[in-house]
Amino acid sequence: MLTAGKTLPTRPGCGRRAVRINAVAAPEKAGVLNVSRNENFGKLRAGYLFPEIARRRKAHQEKHPDAKIISLGIGDTTEPLPKYIAEAMAKAAAGLATREGYSGYGAEQGQGVLREAVASTFYSGLRTADEIFISDGSKCDIARIQMMFGSKPTVAVQDPSYPVYVDTSVMMGMTGDHNGTGFDGIEYMVCNPDNAFFPDLSKVKRTDIIFFCSPNNPTGAAATRAQLTDLVNFARRNGSILVYDAAYALYISNTDCPKTIYEIPGAEEVAIETCSFSKYAGFTGVRLGWTVVPKALKYADGTPVHNDWNRVMTTCFNGASNIVQAGGLACLQPEGLKEMYSMIAFYKENARILKDTFTEMGFKVYGGDDAPYIWVGFPGKPSWDVFAEILERCNIVTTPGSGFGPAGEGFVRASAFGSRENILEAVRRFKEAYGN
Repeated sequence: MLTAGKTLPTRPGCGRRAVRINAVAAPEKAGVLNVSRNENFGKLRAGYLFPEIARRRKAHQEKHPDAKIISLGIGDTTEPLPKYIAEAMAKAAAGLATREGYSGYGAEQGQGVLREAVASTFYSGLRTADEIFISDGSKCDIARIQMMFGSKPTVAVQDPSYPVYVDTSVMMGMTGDHNGTGFDGIEYMVCNPDNAFFPDLSKVKRTDIIFFCSPNNPTGAAATRAQLTDLVNFARRNGSILVYDAAYALYISNTDCPKTIYEIPGAEEVAIETCSFSKYAGFTGVRLGWTVVPKALKYADGTPVHNDWNRVMTTCFNGASNIVQAGGLACLQPEGLKEMYSMIAFYKENARILKDTFTEMGFKVYGGDDAPYIWVGFPGKPSWDVFAEILERCNIVTTPGSGFGPAGEGFVRASAFGSRENILEAVRRFKEAYGN
């Protein structure tokens, strides 16, 4: 290798001067940046759960190219958008091509008419429109909520629970390293059949933030009014903020299970609620949700959390698509509500079919009544092994329970999101493989 500043001699009589070459030595390590990686990302042991499932599905398909794989894994809706709702978005899109129908940037908090509709439909007498922030979905809002809180707060999560709560906590620097079971610094609130999938709060340490989802993803368990009253009172005693994920609330059939945390007295002083049109109207790809931040919710210094959330949304978000918001507004009109509830009923019937099938085959089965998820026990078997076995024997993708937390080990989640044809075919395959 040339040394920096070395002069190369010329051949005699060539008529050219000697040339000095300043060569730069090769870097000692790969890459040209002098920027350190966010060390918190190094704590994440593997990729996000669902891309990892997709990777394994792809590998299975390559190994068995003729296999017709049915996915009961990721909770992605499959049925076409309801006609009335789709037509409202088509009309809004066409309107943008006209002078009178065009609109550019809108309010980052969402269109006023949609905020009013969400408030009157889901929170009548409980919350006001100016406490509701329209967004591109709950998952994105959870990440923005974590950014608002910063890296110092301590966190508790249901175990098992939606992986985004834990993974964003790790990314933000709220946790220590993975200890082989879970992450140091996170309070895992075990929810299993022994406690009816509601944590024993007497054993839960005080944390700044509590993530709670009801109906729960993945177990399908919906918390009762008495349980949520205990949870709100627990948060109030500890001065904690409860982040309540109500993404599946409209799947609840049990009248003793609230559809919003604000049905519980005092929740407005401790709870943020996030929700979404994804599983109600088939908006998983359309993207529209909302988060409720009551003005009564205040930090220790008296600052309203509402103020900071408004700052986050106006700084980091340009508002949900105006076309999509037209679809959201259509969802909340009488015809749209009718179509939306019809779609929910379709997936709930899928859930019933799956639950009945596993029950008939002798499995311990949970969920499926108030949620679109079936939680199936395989005692003594690692969840990823069960996932691999079902994929190999049935060509069906499920979700390993351990991907949702340590307490999910020994379970798999089956999603009710699928065409009726695929659900019935999956039932046939399950009975063929496990019926005896």
